[in-house]
Amino acid sequence: MVSWAEFAASAPRIAAVFTRRHAATGNLCMLATLRSDGYPRISPMEPRFFEDRLWLAGMPGTRKFDDLARDPRFCLHTATVDTHVGDGDAKLWGKVHDERDPALHRRFAEDLFADTGLDLRGSEFDHLYDTDLTGASAIAYDGSHLDITAWTPGQPERVTRKH
Repeated sequence: MVSWAEFAASAPRIAAVFTRRHAATGNLCMLATLRSDGYPRISPMEPRFFEDRLWLAGMPGTRKFDDLARDPRFCLHTATVDTHVGDGDAKLWGKVHDERDPALHRRFAEDLFADTGLDLRGSEFDHLYDTDLTGASAIAYDGSHLDITAWTPGQPERVTRKH
């Protein structure tokens, strides 16, 4: 299992783009899951960094969580509005694990409240998904060339430059 902290240490370039774009959009990303009929579903998602891991949590009873409960594979894409991708763009993919530890849920809710003011303390989460990252990529364009950076576990980042 590759946590966010492990990923960021082995793929610092992609992690920096993802973190920057995540923050720039108010934490908004687009989550790709697989529907029960096999077709892809794209849903807005606000993933959270907590205890050196990347978590997917949200409103209970949503289809995206039904998808993840059935098939844990996902892709997470930073929301991009700049067609020139001057600030970069990143994608992470992997599998999720539904963390059921009540003590962790309490800590997560406390952190969420301290950070955002959203008070879910004392609530039981239907799903709190921990991410296991299995790949990532990022692009950056500086006006003269496009850098495409890719990563897989156990390998260093690979950068391909396009002019």
